[in-house]
Amino acid sequence: MATKSKSTKKAPSKASKAEMLKYYRDMLLIRRFEEKAGQLYGMGKIAGFCHLYIGQEAVVTGMQSCLKEGDQIITGYRDHGHMLACDMEPKGVMAELTGRSGGYSKGKGGSMHMFSKEKNFYGGHGIVGAQVPIGTGLGFANKYRGTDNVAVAYFGDGAANQGQVYEAFNMASLWDLPVVYVIENNMYAMGTSVARHASETELFKRGISFEIEGEEVDGMDVLAVREAGEKAVKYARSGKGPYILEMKTYRYRGHSMSDPAKYRKREEVDDIRSHHDPIEGLKGQILEHGHATEDELKDIDKEIKAIVKDAADFSLESPEPDPSELWTDVLKDVEVA
Repeated sequence: MATKSKSTKKAPSKASKAEMLKYYRDMLLIRRFEEKAGQLYGMGKIAGFCHLYIGQEAVVTGMQSCLKEGDQIITGYRDHGHMLACDMEPKGVMAELTGRSGGYSKGKGGSMHMFSKEKNFYGGHGIVGAQVPIGTGLGFANKYRGTDNVAVAYFGDGAANQGQVYEAFNMASLWDLPVVYVIENNMYAMGTSVARHASETELFKRGISFEIEGEEVDGMDVLAVREAGEKAVKYARSGKGPYILEMKTYRYRGHSMSDPAKYRKREEVDDIRSHHDPIEGLKGQILEHGHATEDELKDIDKEIKAIVKDAADFSLESPEPDPSELWTDVLKDVEVA
């Protein structure tokens, strides 16, 4: 078994008008939501850690388009975009960021700890790489129950060096578990370039020792992501076992809101924004194919900004959790007779 070769070339447009406009809208919602979250953080309305997804929108948007009802996703702490892509309510996500009772975890989880059983979103995990064995467990549950559901476990290039990732790879391959591992390689982990923290920088090859297929994808092109995602999900769903997709992407902001990102040049960020932005790239294709006019796309942006404003207003108007909530949803000692 040999791992797949790179496939970072631009994917030809095979999407319909409705699909392309949906992807544009979904990515724009993530972008505008994260911009507002950054603004609220700067105003002191969001406390703790806050890791923004700006620049990486094409990855989760493209992958989500490949899934069916019942499939699960799990990720790390850069998770707001994944929640929105799962159709979790922006109001509930923003309210959780501001620590309010209207949030998905009743204001007790914050940015890194939100879940939705209804949407099959299993978190948001603050421990680097911890979501990978849990996502593998979701795949095991799918196979054990005899369903055709697939679990998608997202993690970053930094987490790709975690030992638990390879233990999970081994089990998933040994038991042919229906899991797609998506490595969101944004090039800098917490603040160290891949060239400095990884001896094997082609992360899609990390499954070779476990006979797991893998390939590299242009994570800044939502259509390329969808194309690769469809193949990987089909592979896992058919019973062939796990699959690795390395998404070459880029985060425009620092690792978190407290990171000034001095380890890279501004010219580098500006170049990616100018020539490889996932939203602008799709916008260009929409206009080229005559699927919408500039004014129609501006109307979509206005609609998205209104949704995000409502979410922000709701998050600030929602009450803080009652002190009694300190004792709810906590596993307590139980006396055994």
